[in-house]
Amino acid sequence: MTPVLIAALGLLMVATAFLSGLFGMAGGLILIGVLLALMPLPAAMVLHAITQMASNGWRAVLWRRHIRWRPVAVYLIGCALALGAWSLVHVPDKPAALLLLGVTPFMARLMPASLKPDPESVWQGATYGMICMGLMLMTGVSGPLLDTFFLGARFDRRSIVATKATCQVASHLTKLIYFGGIIDQAASLDPLLAAVAIAASVLGTTLARRLLEAMSEQQFRTWASRIITAVASYYILYGGWLLLLAQRSVAAE
Repeated sequence: MTPVLIAALGLLMVATAFLSGLFGMAGGLILIGVLLALMPLPAAMVLHAITQMASNGWRAVLWRRHIRWRPVAVYLIGCALALGAWSLVHVPDKPAALLLLGVTPFMARLMPASLKPDPESVWQGATYGMICMGLMLMTGVSGPLLDTFFLGARFDRRSIVATKATCQVASHLTKLIYFGGIIDQAASLDPLLAAVAIAASVLGTTLARRLLEAMSEQQFRTWASRIITAVASYYILYGGWLLLLAQRSVAAE
């Protein structure tokens, strides 16, 4: 990559880390879309994983006093169960997986009050952990479902951001381990680009801290809910478009 392109990617990573640092969501989705347009898939996945682990990891460090460890532990149990069962289930194709990513947050919102997302619930934490880890292994991201789950928490915005970030570090690390081929590709990644990605993720996350402190709980939840709706709608439209293309391809044959 040219120095100009590396600098441009660095600025983008600062911006997406800032967005994720503020609301705990959406930055990774924007970043992976740009990386896939500019780089081969393996390199894009490696760089995305590095930035997401750096961004989420630093976010968890900044807000470490606000991490709720019980939801994290239960979520990780669900992730482990998903990994154990992964070889026994049918893996849907990409359009179906994207549609599932988009639909699940709306389904969670339609649940009766007794079944609304609650990160402090043991059975819900394990169930969401299984589903989100499955989506992570299918598509590379867990999508807005995890965001919807944590917005159901009764703790404040800092605890939501910190606890979700801790879960995401584990999820992205698990993804790298599961896709062993991706780890092999890490050696081919430009060390300068990797260093820029880590520095940009830390900077963007740090810049978001003061603004998150200044926001009210109502502002945080309102804007986070809007972002989830926008991202979920994008997944539905994109998945539907891919499904339509696939059907047309079959019909043409």
